[in-house]
Amino acid sequence: MTAEGFLEGRRLQMARGVLLQCIMGGYPPARFYGSDDGDLALNADPKHIHRLPWSKQPRALAICDADELTGESSRLSTRGQLKAVIARYAARGLAPVVATEMEFFVFAPNTDPTQPFQPPVGLDGRREEGHSAFSVSSNNGLRPFFSEVYECMAALGLPRDTFMHEMGISQFEINLLHGDPLLLADQTFLFKHLLKEVALKHGLSVVCMAKPLAHTPGSSMHIHQSIVEIGTGRNVFSDEAGQPTALFRHFIGGQQAGMADFTALFAPNVNSYQRLCHPYASPNNACWSHDNRAAGLRIPASSAAARRVENRLPGADANPYLAIAASLAAGLHGIENELEPTPAIQGEFEVPESLSLPCTLHAALERLKRSQLAKELFGKEFIEGYIASKTMELSSFHDEITPWERRVLAAQA
Repeated sequence: MTAEGFLEGRRLQMARGVLLQCIMGGYPPARFYGSDDGDLALNADPKHIHRLPWSKQPRALAICDADELTGESSRLSTRGQLKAVIARYAARGLAPVVATEMEFFVFAPNTDPTQPFQPPVGLDGRREEGHSAFSVSSNNGLRPFFSEVYECMAALGLPRDTFMHEMGISQFEINLLHGDPLLLADQTFLFKHLLKEVALKHGLSVVCMAKPLAHTPGSSMHIHQSIVEIGTGRNVFSDEAGQPTALFRHFIGGQQAGMADFTALFAPNVNSYQRLCHPYASPNNACWSHDNRAAGLRIPASSAAARRVENRLPGADANPYLAIAASLAAGLHGIENELEPTPAIQGEFEVPESLSLPCTLHAALERLKRSQLAKELFGKEFIEGYIASKTMELSSFHDEITPWERRVLAAQA
C-alpha cells in the first residue's frame, strides 16, 4: 500500500483463504475458509508500524490483525489465536510472560537445492569447519553482516539479551528479552524477517529450517514461560517462601497433556521431524526435569522470582504466534483443570511410551485430527483448516523422489 493510502486510513482487505495458503502457494478446498472466500480486513497494530532500516528506498512494515468485516478477530488468524489465549489468562487475573530463543544458520547462497548448504566464505577467505561453537571470535568472518543486524534490531526496537555461536556449522542463536507474549511473537517474527533481508544485502542466506544440515544440530525456538499476577507482578509459580506452587505443577501438567496433540503446531513441516528424530538437545518427549536438556519441558536453574518452564519442542521453523499460543493454552488447560504432572526425571532416562511424541508430520497431523482438546482450545475451524493446509504440503513432499532413494535403492534387485 502507498504511504498516502495508509495515512488516509484506507482499509486493506484480503481474501480469507490466504490465511490457509500452504507453503507451495496452493489452497485447500474453499469449505475450510468459507465457501464464498470473502474478505478479511487487515488492521495495523499502531504499536508495530516500522520503518525498515535496511531498505534504501523508504519502506515501512505494519504488523496487522486479520479481522472479519463484522469486527471480530478471524479464527483463522494465528495472531488472533494468541490474543485470545492471553485474554483467557487475563480473565483469571493472570498474565503470561515469555521469552524466545531463536537459532538459525548463515549460509552461502544455495542456487542448486539438490546440493547441501555450505557456510559462507568469511573475511579470512575460509569456510567455517565447525569448531567455533560458543567461541568469542566465531563470527568475526561475518562481522559486517552481524553489525548491520545489531543496528537494524536497535532501529526496530528489538532488545536482545545474548547472541552466540551455536553448536552447528555457521549456526547462531539470539535470546530475546522476556515480556508480553504478543510482543515477543511480534519481535520474533520481525527478527526472522530482518535476518533474511540483511543477509541478502551481504550476499548471504539465512536459513530457519529446523534441520538444514545432516549430522549437525538443528535449529530450535525454545519458549520460556512464566505467569505473573496482574497488578502485583508476582510470579505465581513461586510462593512467599520461594517454593514451587500448585499452579506451577498444574501448568506443567497441562503442558504434558497437550504436547502430543499439539506437536504439529510446534513442528509444522516435514523437515521439523529430522530435527526431532536426531535429537542433539532437541527432545521429542513430554518429560519434565530440573535443568536437564534431554527433557521436552525443562525448568532452568533460576531464582524463585524467575521460575519458569522452557518448552524445548518448537523448531525455528514454527510460527511464533501459534507455537506460543499452543504452549500457553496447554499450560492454562492444566491450571483450569488442576492437572498434576508426572514425576520429574533427572540424569539419563528412557522416555515412557505415554510421554513420547509423534515422530513424523503424518503422525502428528493424525494426532491433531483426533484431538478434542485442540478443537476446544483453538476452534474446529482453525484446526481443520490447518490440517488441510499441512496435508497438502505433506502430499507435495511425497510427490517427489529424494536423492537418497535414487542413490541407495536404484541398484536393489
